[in-house]
Amino acid sequence: MLRTSAAIAAGKLARAVARRRGGGSAMPGLVAERIDPKILGHALGGLPGGIVVVSGTNGKTTTTRMLVALLRAHGHSVFTNPTGSNFTRGVISALLGEVGLRGRPVADMAVLELDEAHALKFADAVTPTHALLLNVARDQLDRFAEIDHTAKLLAQLASRTSTGVVINRDDSFVARSADGVKTGVRVDYFGVDASIAHRLPELMEQDTRLDDDYVVPPAGAGDVLLKPRDERAFVILLGADGVGGSVGPVELKQRGLAAMINATAATAMARQLLGGSFDPVRAASALASVTAPFGRGEVIDADGAPLELVLVKNPAGFTVALSTYGSTPVRTMIAINDNYADGRDVSWLYDVSFESLRTIGVALTSGVRAYDMALRLQYDEVAVDAVEPDLAAALDRFLAARDGQPARIFCTYTAMMTLRRILAERYDLPAFGEEATS
Repeated sequence: MLRTSAAIAAGKLARAVARRRGGGSAMPGLVAERIDPKILGHALGGLPGGIVVVSGTNGKTTTTRMLVALLRAHGHSVFTNPTGSNFTRGVISALLGEVGLRGRPVADMAVLELDEAHALKFADAVTPTHALLLNVARDQLDRFAEIDHTAKLLAQLASRTSTGVVINRDDSFVARSADGVKTGVRVDYFGVDASIAHRLPELMEQDTRLDDDYVVPPAGAGDVLLKPRDERAFVILLGADGVGGSVGPVELKQRGLAAMINATAATAMARQLLGGSFDPVRAASALASVTAPFGRGEVIDADGAPLELVLVKNPAGFTVALSTYGSTPVRTMIAINDNYADGRDVSWLYDVSFESLRTIGVALTSGVRAYDMALRLQYDEVAVDAVEPDLAAALDRFLAARDGQPARIFCTYTAMMTLRRILAERYDLPAFGEEATS
Protein backbone atom coordinates (compact mmCIF):
# COMPACT_ATOMS: atom_id res chain seq x y z
CA MET A 1 0.00 0.00 0.00
CA LEU A 2 2.87 2.37 0.81
CA ARG A 3 4.46 1.62 -2.56
CA THR A 4 1.18 2.35 -4.35
CA SER A 5 0.77 5.63 -2.47
CA ALA A 6 4.33 6.64 -3.33
CA ALA A 7 3.77 5.72 -6.97
CA ILE A 8 0.60 7.80 -7.14
CA ALA A 9 2.25 10.80 -5.47
CA ALA A 10 5.19 10.68 -7.88
CA GLY A 11 2.91 10.14 -10.85
CA LYS A 12 0.69 13.09 -9.89
CA LEU A 13 3.77 15.31 -9.66
CA ALA A 14 4.97 14.11 -13.06
CA ARG A 15 1.48 14.71 -14.46
CA ALA A 16 1.46 18.29 -13.25
CA VAL A 17 4.90 18.93 -14.75
CA ALA A 18 3.91 17.29 -18.04
CA ARG A 19 0.78 19.43 -18.32
CA ARG A 20 2.73 22.62 -17.77
CA ARG A 21 5.17 21.62 -20.50
CA GLY A 22 2.53 20.26 -22.89
CA GLY A 23 4.05 16.77 -22.67
CA GLY A 24 2.63 13.38 -23.56
CA SER A 25 -0.06 11.54 -21.64
CA ALA A 26 1.93 8.34 -20.96
CA MET A 27 4.94 9.80 -19.11
CA PRO A 28 3.27 10.13 -15.66
CA GLY A 29 2.15 6.51 -16.00
CA LEU A 30 5.73 5.45 -16.65
CA VAL A 31 6.87 7.21 -13.47
CA ALA A 32 4.14 5.59 -11.36
CA GLU A 33 4.69 2.15 -12.87
CA ARG A 34 8.43 2.27 -12.18
CA ILE A 35 7.70 2.73 -8.47
CA ASP A 36 4.82 0.24 -8.27
CA PRO A 37 4.73 -2.26 -11.19
CA LYS A 38 1.42 -3.64 -9.83
CA ILE A 39 -0.37 -0.31 -9.62
CA LEU A 40 -3.05 -1.26 -12.17
CA GLY A 41 -4.09 -4.33 -10.23
CA HIS A 42 -4.11 -2.41 -6.95
CA ALA A 43 -6.23 0.39 -8.42
CA LEU A 44 -8.71 -1.50 -10.60
CA GLY A 45 -8.98 -4.95 -9.10
CA GLY A 46 -12.34 -5.49 -7.45
CA LEU A 47 -14.41 -2.80 -9.18
CA PRO A 48 -17.96 -4.09 -8.58
CA GLY A 49 -19.22 -3.47 -12.13
CA GLY A 50 -16.19 -5.00 -13.80
CA ILE A 51 -13.50 -3.92 -16.25
CA VAL A 52 -14.25 -3.64 -19.98
CA VAL A 53 -11.42 -3.57 -22.53
CA VAL A 54 -12.23 -2.16 -25.98
CA SER A 55 -9.74 -3.22 -28.64
CA GLY A 56 -9.31 -3.59 -32.39
CA THR A 57 -7.69 -1.66 -35.21
CA ASN A 58 -10.23 1.07 -35.95
CA GLY A 59 -12.82 2.89 -33.84
CA LYS A 60 -11.54 2.25 -30.31
CA THR A 61 -11.66 5.85 -29.11
CA THR A 62 -15.11 6.59 -30.53
CA THR A 63 -16.61 3.29 -29.35
CA THR A 64 -15.15 3.70 -25.86
CA ARG A 65 -16.62 7.17 -25.57
CA MET A 66 -20.02 5.91 -26.70
CA LEU A 67 -19.99 2.97 -24.29
CA VAL A 68 -19.08 5.25 -21.37
CA ALA A 69 -21.95 7.57 -22.31
CA LEU A 70 -24.38 4.65 -22.43
CA LEU A 71 -23.35 3.33 -19.03
CA ARG A 72 -23.41 6.76 -17.39
CA ALA A 73 -26.88 7.38 -18.83
CA HIS A 74 -27.96 4.28 -16.92
CA GLY A 75 -26.62 5.67 -13.64
CA HIS A 76 -23.18 4.05 -13.47
CA SER A 77 -19.98 5.75 -12.40
CA VAL A 78 -17.32 4.87 -14.98
CA PHE A 79 -13.55 5.28 -15.02
CA THR A 80 -12.07 5.51 -18.51
CA ASN A 81 -8.94 6.68 -20.33
CA PRO A 82 -10.44 9.63 -22.22
CA THR A 83 -7.25 10.85 -23.89
CA GLY A 84 -7.10 7.99 -26.38
CA SER A 85 -3.66 7.05 -25.03
CA ASN A 86 -4.30 3.35 -25.47
CA PHE A 87 -1.14 1.89 -23.91
CA THR A 88 -1.13 0.58 -20.34
CA ARG A 89 0.89 3.56 -19.15
CA GLY A 90 -1.75 5.83 -20.65
CA VAL A 91 -4.34 4.08 -18.48
CA ILE A 92 -2.18 4.63 -15.41
CA SER A 93 -1.79 8.31 -16.33
CA ALA A 94 -5.57 8.63 -16.59
CA LEU A 95 -5.91 6.96 -13.19
CA LEU A 96 -3.62 9.53 -11.62
CA GLY A 97 -6.19 12.23 -12.27
CA GLU A 98 -8.98 10.18 -10.70
CA VAL A 99 -7.54 8.65 -7.53
CA GLY A 100 -6.36 9.74 -4.10
CA LEU A 101 -3.19 8.39 -2.55
CA ARG A 102 -4.96 5.13 -1.62
CA GLY A 103 -5.26 4.43 -5.34
CA ARG A 104 -8.95 3.61 -5.79
CA PRO A 105 -10.99 5.45 -8.44
CA VAL A 106 -14.46 6.68 -7.49
CA ALA A 107 -16.22 4.40 -9.96
CA ASP A 108 -18.16 1.16 -10.04
CA MET A 109 -16.72 0.02 -13.39
CA ALA A 110 -13.94 0.77 -15.86
CA VAL A 111 -14.11 1.03 -19.67
CA LEU A 112 -10.64 1.14 -21.22
CA GLU A 113 -9.46 1.60 -24.78
CA LEU A 114 -6.33 -0.48 -25.39
CA ASP A 115 -4.47 -1.38 -28.55
CA GLU A 116 -4.18 -5.04 -29.43
CA ALA A 117 -0.75 -5.67 -27.89
CA HIS A 118 -1.19 -3.56 -24.76
CA ALA A 119 -4.55 -5.16 -24.05
CA LEU A 120 -2.61 -8.34 -23.23
CA LYS A 121 -0.10 -6.44 -21.12
CA PHE A 122 -3.04 -5.00 -19.24
CA ALA A 123 -4.49 -8.50 -18.77
CA ASP A 124 -1.18 -9.53 -17.20
CA ALA A 125 -1.84 -6.93 -14.50
CA VAL A 126 -5.59 -7.28 -14.01
CA THR A 127 -8.07 -9.69 -15.60
CA PRO A 128 -10.70 -7.98 -17.77
CA THR A 129 -14.23 -9.05 -16.96
CA HIS A 130 -15.44 -8.04 -20.44
CA ALA A 131 -13.92 -7.44 -23.87
CA LEU A 132 -15.32 -5.68 -26.93
CA LEU A 133 -13.50 -6.74 -30.12
CA LEU A 134 -14.02 -4.37 -33.03
CA ASN A 135 -12.07 -5.29 -36.18
CA VAL A 136 -8.71 -6.15 -37.73
CA ALA A 137 -7.05 -4.18 -40.52
CA ARG A 138 -3.53 -3.48 -41.70
CA ASP A 139 -2.31 -0.83 -39.28
CA GLN A 140 1.32 -0.05 -38.52
CA LEU A 141 2.56 -3.51 -39.48
CA ASP A 142 6.09 -2.52 -38.49
CA ARG A 143 4.82 -2.44 -34.89
CA PHE A 144 2.39 -5.36 -34.65
CA ALA A 145 3.47 -7.56 -37.60
CA GLU A 146 1.04 -9.06 -40.08
CA ILE A 147 -2.72 -9.15 -39.90
CA ASP A 148 -3.06 -12.74 -38.65
CA HIS A 149 -0.84 -11.90 -35.70
CA THR A 150 -3.07 -8.94 -34.81
CA ALA A 151 -6.09 -11.26 -34.94
CA LYS A 152 -4.33 -13.68 -32.61
CA LEU A 153 -3.74 -10.89 -30.10
CA LEU A 154 -7.48 -10.18 -30.00
CA ALA A 155 -8.25 -13.90 -29.70
CA GLN A 156 -5.90 -14.12 -26.72
CA LEU A 157 -7.65 -11.17 -25.11
CA ALA A 158 -11.00 -12.94 -25.55
CA SER A 159 -9.58 -16.11 -24.01
CA ARG A 160 -8.37 -14.21 -20.94
CA THR A 161 -11.67 -12.45 -20.26
CA SER A 162 -13.63 -13.75 -17.29
CA THR A 163 -17.30 -12.86 -17.82
CA GLY A 164 -18.41 -11.67 -21.26
CA VAL A 165 -17.18 -10.90 -24.79
CA VAL A 166 -18.81 -8.94 -27.60
CA ILE A 167 -17.48 -9.69 -31.08
CA ASN A 168 -17.82 -8.24 -34.59
CA ARG A 169 -19.71 -10.95 -36.48
CA ASP A 170 -18.91 -9.43 -39.88
CA ASP A 171 -15.11 -9.52 -39.54
CA SER A 172 -13.85 -13.06 -39.98
CA PHE A 173 -10.56 -12.38 -38.21
CA VAL A 174 -12.42 -11.16 -35.13
CA ALA A 175 -15.38 -13.57 -35.25
CA ARG A 176 -13.08 -16.58 -34.86
CA SER A 177 -12.00 -15.25 -31.46
CA ALA A 178 -15.15 -16.88 -30.08
CA ASP A 179 -13.53 -20.30 -30.50
CA GLY A 180 -11.10 -19.68 -27.63
CA VAL A 181 -13.46 -18.12 -25.09
CA LYS A 182 -13.56 -19.95 -21.77
CA THR A 183 -16.52 -22.14 -20.92
CA GLY A 184 -19.17 -20.12 -19.10
CA VAL A 185 -18.13 -16.78 -20.58
CA ARG A 186 -21.01 -15.12 -22.41
CA VAL A 187 -20.49 -14.31 -26.12
CA ASP A 188 -22.64 -11.78 -28.00
CA TYR A 189 -22.20 -10.29 -31.46
CA PHE A 190 -22.69 -6.97 -33.21
CA GLY A 191 -22.81 -6.31 -36.93
CA VAL A 192 -24.83 -4.89 -39.78
CA ASP A 193 -28.31 -5.81 -40.94
CA ALA A 194 -28.39 -7.91 -44.09
CA SER A 195 -29.89 -4.99 -46.00
CA ILE A 196 -26.57 -3.13 -45.92
CA ALA A 197 -24.09 -6.02 -45.97
CA HIS A 198 -22.98 -4.87 -49.43
CA ARG A 199 -21.39 -1.81 -47.80
CA LEU A 200 -18.97 -3.80 -45.65
CA PRO A 201 -16.12 -3.43 -48.19
CA GLU A 202 -16.06 0.26 -47.24
CA LEU A 203 -14.90 -0.78 -43.78
CA MET A 204 -12.73 -3.84 -44.38
CA GLU A 205 -9.77 -4.48 -46.63
CA GLN A 206 -11.31 -7.20 -48.73
CA ASP A 207 -8.03 -8.09 -50.45
CA THR A 208 -6.95 -9.80 -47.23
CA ARG A 209 -10.08 -11.97 -47.18
CA LEU A 210 -10.39 -13.21 -50.77
CA ASP A 211 -9.54 -16.79 -49.83
CA ASP A 212 -11.45 -16.67 -46.57
CA ASP A 213 -14.08 -19.41 -46.20
CA TYR A 214 -15.81 -17.67 -43.29
CA VAL A 215 -19.57 -17.28 -43.73
CA VAL A 216 -21.44 -14.79 -41.55
CA PRO A 217 -23.94 -16.87 -39.53
CA PRO A 218 -27.64 -15.99 -39.36
CA ALA A 219 -28.34 -13.34 -36.76
CA GLY A 220 -29.49 -14.62 -33.38
CA ALA A 221 -31.67 -13.18 -30.64
CA GLY A 222 -28.62 -11.91 -28.76
CA ASP A 223 -27.09 -10.09 -31.74
CA VAL A 224 -27.25 -6.33 -32.14
CA LEU A 225 -27.48 -5.08 -35.72
CA LEU A 226 -27.13 -1.74 -37.46
CA LYS A 227 -29.83 -0.60 -39.90
CA PRO A 228 -29.11 2.87 -41.35
CA ARG A 229 -31.85 5.15 -42.61
CA ASP A 230 -29.49 7.57 -44.36
CA GLU A 231 -25.91 8.82 -43.89
CA ARG A 232 -26.71 10.28 -40.47
CA ALA A 233 -29.76 8.51 -38.99
CA PHE A 234 -30.02 4.82 -38.07
CA VAL A 235 -31.76 2.23 -35.93
CA ILE A 236 -30.05 -0.45 -33.84
CA LEU A 237 -31.96 -3.73 -33.93
CA LEU A 238 -31.87 -5.86 -30.78
CA GLY A 239 -31.90 -9.38 -32.17
CA ALA A 240 -32.61 -10.54 -35.71
CA ASP A 241 -35.22 -8.28 -37.32
CA GLY A 242 -35.49 -6.41 -34.03
CA VAL A 243 -37.16 -9.28 -32.21
CA GLY A 244 -35.95 -7.82 -28.91
CA GLY A 245 -36.86 -4.26 -29.77
CA SER A 246 -34.69 -1.46 -31.13
CA VAL A 247 -32.72 1.64 -30.21
CA GLY A 248 -33.52 4.80 -32.12
CA PRO A 249 -33.81 6.20 -34.62
CA VAL A 250 -30.57 7.93 -33.62
CA GLU A 251 -28.69 10.74 -35.34
CA LEU A 252 -25.07 11.02 -34.24
CA LYS A 253 -22.96 14.14 -34.09
CA GLN A 254 -20.38 12.23 -36.14
CA ARG A 255 -21.07 11.30 -39.74
CA GLY A 256 -20.74 8.06 -41.64
CA LEU A 257 -21.17 4.31 -41.54
CA ALA A 258 -18.11 3.70 -39.37
CA ALA A 259 -19.48 5.87 -36.53
CA MET A 260 -22.83 4.06 -36.76
CA ILE A 261 -21.10 0.68 -36.44
CA ASN A 262 -19.14 1.97 -33.45
CA ALA A 263 -22.45 2.95 -31.86
CA THR A 264 -23.81 -0.53 -32.56
CA ALA A 265 -20.77 -2.15 -30.94
CA ALA A 266 -21.07 0.07 -27.87
CA THR A 267 -24.78 -0.72 -27.59
CA ALA A 268 -24.11 -4.46 -27.75
CA MET A 269 -21.58 -4.22 -24.92
CA ALA A 270 -23.84 -1.97 -22.83
CA ARG A 271 -26.72 -4.39 -23.29
CA GLN A 272 -24.55 -7.29 -22.11
CA LEU A 273 -23.32 -5.36 -19.08
CA LEU A 274 -26.70 -3.93 -18.06
CA GLY A 275 -28.91 -6.94 -18.74
CA GLY A 276 -32.54 -6.27 -17.89
CA SER A 277 -31.86 -2.67 -16.85
CA PHE A 278 -30.85 -1.71 -20.40
CA ASP A 279 -33.23 1.05 -21.56
CA PRO A 280 -33.43 1.66 -25.36
CA VAL A 281 -34.78 5.19 -24.86
CA ARG A 282 -31.91 6.18 -22.57
CA ALA A 283 -29.49 4.50 -24.96
CA ALA A 284 -30.73 6.49 -27.96
CA SER A 285 -30.48 9.76 -26.06
CA ALA A 286 -26.97 8.96 -24.82
CA LEU A 287 -25.66 8.08 -28.28
CA ALA A 288 -27.13 11.23 -29.81
CA SER A 289 -25.34 13.37 -27.22
CA VAL A 290 -21.82 11.99 -27.80
CA THR A 291 -19.47 14.54 -29.35
CA ALA A 292 -16.70 13.59 -31.76
CA PRO A 293 -13.53 12.52 -29.94
CA PHE A 294 -10.40 14.62 -30.12
CA GLY A 295 -9.33 14.73 -33.78
CA ARG A 296 -11.77 12.03 -34.95
CA GLY A 297 -14.05 14.03 -37.19
CA GLU A 298 -13.92 16.86 -34.67
CA VAL A 299 -15.29 20.15 -35.99
CA ILE A 300 -13.54 23.31 -34.80
CA ASP A 301 -14.91 26.82 -35.20
CA ALA A 302 -11.90 28.51 -36.78
CA ASP A 303 -12.58 32.21 -37.25
CA GLY A 304 -16.28 31.62 -37.85
CA ALA A 305 -15.97 28.73 -40.33
CA PRO A 306 -15.87 24.97 -39.63
CA LEU A 307 -12.56 23.11 -39.73
CA GLU A 308 -12.74 19.30 -39.52
CA LEU A 309 -9.85 17.17 -38.26
CA VAL A 310 -10.07 13.59 -39.54
CA LEU A 311 -7.65 10.95 -38.24
CA VAL A 312 -6.38 8.44 -40.84
CA LYS A 313 -3.96 5.60 -40.16
CA ASN A 314 -4.51 2.70 -42.55
CA PRO A 315 -6.13 1.94 -45.95
CA ALA A 316 -9.52 0.99 -44.54
CA GLY A 317 -9.68 4.02 -42.27
CA PHE A 318 -8.61 6.46 -44.98
CA THR A 319 -11.04 4.92 -47.47
CA VAL A 320 -13.91 5.27 -45.00
CA ALA A 321 -12.86 8.83 -44.19
CA LEU A 322 -12.86 9.78 -47.87
CA SER A 323 -16.25 8.20 -48.46
CA THR A 324 -17.68 9.85 -45.33
CA TYR A 325 -16.15 13.29 -45.47
CA GLY A 326 -15.03 13.55 -49.07
CA SER A 327 -18.55 13.52 -50.49
CA THR A 328 -18.86 17.26 -49.78
CA PRO A 329 -15.93 19.01 -51.48
CA VAL A 330 -14.21 21.54 -49.22
CA ARG A 331 -10.74 23.04 -49.05
CA THR A 332 -8.53 20.10 -48.10
CA MET A 333 -5.13 19.53 -46.52
CA ILE A 334 -3.44 16.16 -45.91
CA ALA A 335 -0.76 15.84 -43.20
CA ILE A 336 1.24 12.59 -43.10
CA ASN A 337 3.91 11.77 -40.52
CA ASP A 338 5.88 8.55 -40.17
CA ASN A 339 6.80 8.76 -36.50
CA TYR A 340 6.61 5.63 -34.35
CA ALA A 341 3.00 6.24 -33.27
CA ASP A 342 2.00 6.64 -36.94
CA GLY A 343 3.85 3.61 -38.29
CA ARG A 344 7.11 4.02 -40.19
CA ASP A 345 5.95 2.42 -43.42
CA VAL A 346 3.60 4.69 -45.38
CA SER A 347 3.36 2.47 -48.46
CA TRP A 348 -0.22 1.79 -47.35
CA LEU A 349 -1.16 5.10 -48.96
CA TYR A 350 -0.99 3.29 -52.30
CA ASP A 351 -3.87 1.05 -51.21
CA VAL A 352 -6.16 4.08 -50.92
CA SER A 353 -8.03 5.58 -53.87
CA PHE A 354 -7.97 9.40 -53.81
CA GLU A 355 -10.08 9.86 -56.93
CA SER A 356 -12.87 11.50 -54.91
CA LEU A 357 -10.53 14.46 -54.34
CA ARG A 358 -10.02 15.17 -58.04
CA THR A 359 -12.86 17.67 -58.28
CA ILE A 360 -11.48 20.25 -55.86
CA GLY A 361 -7.90 19.01 -55.45
CA VAL A 362 -5.74 19.32 -52.34
CA ALA A 363 -4.60 22.75 -51.20
CA LEU A 364 -1.61 21.50 -49.19
CA THR A 365 0.24 18.37 -48.22
CA SER A 366 2.29 18.57 -45.04
CA GLY A 367 4.13 16.55 -42.42
CA VAL A 368 7.28 14.44 -42.56
CA ARG A 369 5.96 12.64 -45.66
CA ALA A 370 4.47 15.70 -47.37
CA TYR A 371 6.27 15.04 -50.65
CA ASP A 372 5.40 11.33 -50.59
CA MET A 373 1.74 12.27 -50.17
CA ALA A 374 1.91 14.76 -53.02
CA LEU A 375 3.43 12.11 -55.28
CA ARG A 376 0.72 9.62 -54.32
CA LEU A 377 -1.97 12.15 -55.22
CA GLN A 378 -0.28 12.82 -58.55
CA TYR A 379 -0.73 9.14 -59.49
CA ASP A 380 -4.49 9.55 -58.92
CA GLU A 381 -4.52 12.79 -60.90
CA VAL A 382 -5.37 14.91 -57.88
CA ALA A 383 -3.99 18.43 -58.15
CA VAL A 384 -1.87 19.64 -55.22
CA ASP A 385 -1.45 23.40 -54.88
CA ALA A 386 1.52 23.39 -52.48
CA VAL A 387 3.77 21.19 -50.36
CA GLU A 388 4.87 22.45 -46.93
CA PRO A 389 6.47 19.84 -44.61
CA ASP A 390 6.36 22.13 -41.56
CA LEU A 391 2.95 21.57 -39.95
CA ALA A 392 2.67 24.96 -38.25
CA ALA A 393 3.57 26.83 -41.41
CA ALA A 394 1.24 24.67 -43.48
CA LEU A 395 -1.66 25.30 -41.10
CA ASP A 396 -1.10 29.05 -41.26
CA ARG A 397 -1.09 28.99 -45.08
CA PHE A 398 -4.09 26.71 -45.23
CA LEU A 399 -6.28 28.81 -42.95
CA ALA A 400 -5.17 32.15 -44.37
CA ALA A 401 -6.18 31.21 -47.91
CA ARG A 402 -9.60 29.69 -47.28
CA ASP A 403 -11.60 32.96 -47.33
CA GLY A 404 -14.00 31.89 -44.58
CA GLN A 405 -14.95 28.66 -46.34
CA PRO A 406 -15.27 25.24 -44.59
CA ALA A 407 -12.04 23.25 -44.52
CA ARG A 408 -10.88 19.74 -43.70
CA ILE A 409 -7.54 18.19 -42.70
CA PHE A 410 -6.87 14.46 -43.03
CA CYS A 411 -3.94 13.62 -40.74
CA THR A 412 -2.02 10.76 -39.18
CA TYR A 413 -1.85 10.51 -35.40
CA THR A 414 1.22 12.59 -34.53
CA ALA A 415 0.36 15.16 -37.20
CA MET A 416 -3.12 15.42 -35.68
CA MET A 417 -1.63 15.88 -32.22
CA THR A 418 0.62 18.71 -33.39
CA LEU A 419 -2.11 20.47 -35.37
CA ARG A 420 -4.69 20.08 -32.59
CA ARG A 421 -2.26 21.56 -30.05
CA ILE A 422 -1.71 24.60 -32.27
CA LEU A 423 -5.44 24.99 -32.84
CA ALA A 424 -6.15 24.64 -29.10
CA GLU A 425 -3.82 27.54 -28.34
CA ARG A 426 -5.22 29.67 -31.15
CA TYR A 427 -8.94 29.07 -30.54
CA ASP A 428 -8.97 28.33 -26.79
CA LEU A 429 -10.02 24.71 -27.20
CA PRO A 430 -9.91 22.01 -24.49
CA ALA A 431 -6.45 20.52 -24.14
CA PHE A 432 -5.67 16.89 -24.96
CA GLY A 433 -7.70 14.65 -22.66
CA GLU A 434 -9.80 17.40 -21.11
CA GLU A 435 -12.74 17.21 -23.51
CA ALA A 436 -13.94 13.81 -22.30
CA THR A 437 -13.51 13.97 -18.55
CA SER A 438 -17.12 14.75 -17.67
